[in-house]
Amino acid sequence: MTQAAGPVEGARSVRDEDAFDVDAVATWLRDNAERDFRRDLDGTPDVKQFSGGASNLTFLLRYPAAGDRAGRDFILRTPPRGTKARGAHDMAREHRIQRQLRPVFPYVAEMVAFCDDPGVIGADFYVMERLDGIVPRADLSPSALSPGQARALCMTMVDVLVELHSVDPVAAGLDSLGKGLGYVRRQVEGWSARYRNARTEDGPSFEPAMEWLDANQPEDVANCVIHNDFKMDNLVVSRDDPTQIVGVLDWEMATLGDPLMDLGGDMAFWIEASETDLAPFRRVPTHLPGMLTRWEFVEEYCSRMGFSMSPEQWRFYEVFGLFRLAVISQQIYFRYFHKQTTNELFAIFGPAVHIVDERMTRLLWE
Repeated sequence: MTQAAGPVEGARSVRDEDAFDVDAVATWLRDNAERDFRRDLDGTPDVKQFSGGASNLTFLLRYPAAGDRAGRDFILRTPPRGTKARGAHDMAREHRIQRQLRPVFPYVAEMVAFCDDPGVIGADFYVMERLDGIVPRADLSPSALSPGQARALCMTMVDVLVELHSVDPVAAGLDSLGKGLGYVRRQVEGWSARYRNARTEDGPSFEPAMEWLDANQPEDVANCVIHNDFKMDNLVVSRDDPTQIVGVLDWEMATLGDPLMDLGGDMAFWIEASETDLAPFRRVPTHLPGMLTRWEFVEEYCSRMGFSMSPEQWRFYEVFGLFRLAVISQQIYFRYFHKQTTNELFAIFGPAVHIVDERMTRLLWE
């Protein structure tokens, strides 16, 4: 049980453009939350917004202690304002995946309620418990992790990713989540279309890279539950032992698919200490002494999963992961470019797309 006590990292005042009717949410939750949580939902919560995310909006609902009831923290997730990519920001799907996974993959938060009534805040939303711990972000001090702890955290990440990819989709009730084999092809085609739809006049074309990906597709190696955004700042680690993962966040893009495509997407965020040109865009602390290199992480994962992988074979997955990162960044920047959001934090995603383009160019043609 998570108790409300002290400030929560990353929680700030709610931006005016993202505000919602807190009383309406509180009233709806008291009537519709899972029974085990209703005792903790009396009154109206204090609301803060997490500023770190760039996709779905995430809020902290802090219910104060009252009588013999301890305070509780919950998380509310809802889509952003403005135009959205087709199929993105599906709150019902995100809620269902976590609710189904929780019994077989204990790193998922408990779900509290899902709301599809537009009369409450004007959009779908769901509420879950807040997992207490530390989210490893790019500004994590080297003093927070010794080199041995940094390496141990990487190995734990491999453990948890392998555990996720080993979940039985049928046992989890998620066997209808994906579309079967052909995932690699669908991803190459789908992300290429998304980039073309989201490209702004100041964005790179990516046409040569999209042609290369289309021409060099491998067959799917498996069809399993994948997270699709398994990076350090979507993990919660224990406050007492930062090498231990207590939670995995942000299941927006989870599906059934090829696990190596999942790994490729994960490694797109893995910026090493020597890659100083990419330092301004680092979002996770993979540069700290002791952290595995990208290739070491890939080798460790493939060894545990029983996959044979050479650097040349890995190149497709690495390029795809980078391209997918560029598309996600471009979709976010598209909203800023077209003034669908006033959040200045989104402005950096335009230059980030060009940085990814340069990195892909080096991988493909230098």
